[in-house]
Amino acid sequence: MKTRKSQTSQDYRNRRLANRYTDYHVKQPCQLLEFLMTAVPGTSRTKAKQLLARKMVYINNTITTHALTMLQPGQVVQIAERGNLHDLRNPYVHIVYEDNFLLVVEKAAGILTNTLTDRRENSLKRILDEYVKRTNPYISTHTVHRLDRYTSGLLIFAKRRDVQQIFTDNWHDIVTDRRYIGVVQGEMEHDTGTVDSWLKDNKTFMTYSSPYDNGGKRAITHYRTLQRENDCSLVEFKLETGRKNQIRVHMQVIGHPIVGDLKYGSDIDPINRLCLHAYKLQFIHPITHELLQFESPIPPAFLSICKTN
Repeated sequence: MKTRKSQTSQDYRNRRLANRYTDYHVKQPCQLLEFLMTAVPGTSRTKAKQLLARKMVYINNTITTHALTMLQPGQVVQIAERGNLHDLRNPYVHIVYEDNFLLVVEKAAGILTNTLTDRRENSLKRILDEYVKRTNPYISTHTVHRLDRYTSGLLIFAKRRDVQQIFTDNWHDIVTDRRYIGVVQGEMEHDTGTVDSWLKDNKTFMTYSSPYDNGGKRAITHYRTLQRENDCSLVEFKLETGRKNQIRVHMQVIGHPIVGDLKYGSDIDPINRLCLHAYKLQFIHPITHELLQFESPIPPAFLSICKTN
């Protein structure tokens, strides 16, 4: 993997050291919220949720905000004396991790990751640019990767262009696990499988698939069926490549379009959104070289679709 030296890598460590932390060792499996209420004297459910909301809780040095995160024996929960993030209240984005170099956020369905410079439409990048300029008017965010407008889930933004470039140059070495969860129409025939094809846009900007090299880009999607009910299936997707509309087109190809994806073959839309969510993200920090792992809960509405009436 290519590496770049940066004198500000020490800034991140200094920033961490400037705050004080108390360590709590996990001795048995439990949910994070339950652990905080039990391990920290005088911590009510409300106070525990406030600690999480203020980004003051770390698991093995990785910040987390999800109360239902499962803990395992041997992990260390750290609680900071003060919050680490400035407040950002926006229905389209939730920050789950922040340091001097990057942001990891949860994107809501319905907003673009980025927009063209000549368009006034709102985007995640514009929201985050306004956020980071509160502390430093000279910085902005840089898009590391994208999600479709109607796909929700985890995304990385860089705070510096050189950090963005490290991701670009070393994506497959840095990003070690990226998975989606989705609801597809019909009951999947196989528990696991792989779709491998070439994807290319036509003149109307529709992405289409070919089993042969058509001058487009090769796309490989691995899938695992988690649940079959109510003529739908809950499916996990792991991408070997990250092409535009890859999962959506591949599911159309095998006859199981993503629920709510009227553009690529679905004829039902029970919750008025595309049922695709980027729920797992694991990568090596490009500056500190720490392994960071994030998991976003499956949208409850996805699970309700698969329930038998």
